[in-house]
Amino acid sequence: MQTNTIAVGGGSRMATVLLTVSTVLVGLMAGLFFAFDVSVMPGLARGDERTYVTAMQNMNAVIDGSGLFGTVFVVALLAAFASAAVELRRGRRGVAVWAGAAAVLYLAVLVITFTVNIPLNNELADAGDAARLTDFSIVDRFEGTWVAANIVRTVSSTAALIALVRALVLYGRATGPR
Repeated sequence: MQTNTIAVGGGSRMATVLLTVSTVLVGLMAGLFFAFDVSVMPGLARGDERTYVTAMQNMNAVIDGSGLFGTVFVVALLAAFASAAVELRRGRRGVAVWAGAAAVLYLAVLVITFTVNIPLNNELADAGDAARLTDFSIVDRFEGTWVAANIVRTVSSTAALIALVRALVLYGRATGPR
């Protein structure tokens, strides 16, 4: 029994593409954040501070320089919001609500990234060449806050992924077999 969607005739190719793209891209981002939580940051914490700074500076430089990363990071949000809008226009409120919830959850990821993680990354970059550093107190200021913020990004992006999966299920029910 379907109570929270209104089927208005088959799905549209655009709706299918938007929901699929947003789900895949949010999933990729959730996986990236999770990988940092369970392997990258704990692994770096086991080494010395100079290696920690060098590795984080290098990873951040690669991410900053990667057009692919930036594209996935932003298009995931745009596709989720667009999915919600398209589904709302087509009368599939249940799908729209779940896609919209995913977009809001993923927007939180972007806000955290731009207000916490990126400023910390910039501070670490501004410290200069790790080979020349003598004061590594920056690691203590960086690590705890960055890791905590990343855990929140992992939880929020994973919740967004779950919401998008729910939207896809409802979309499939609303559009039926092709």
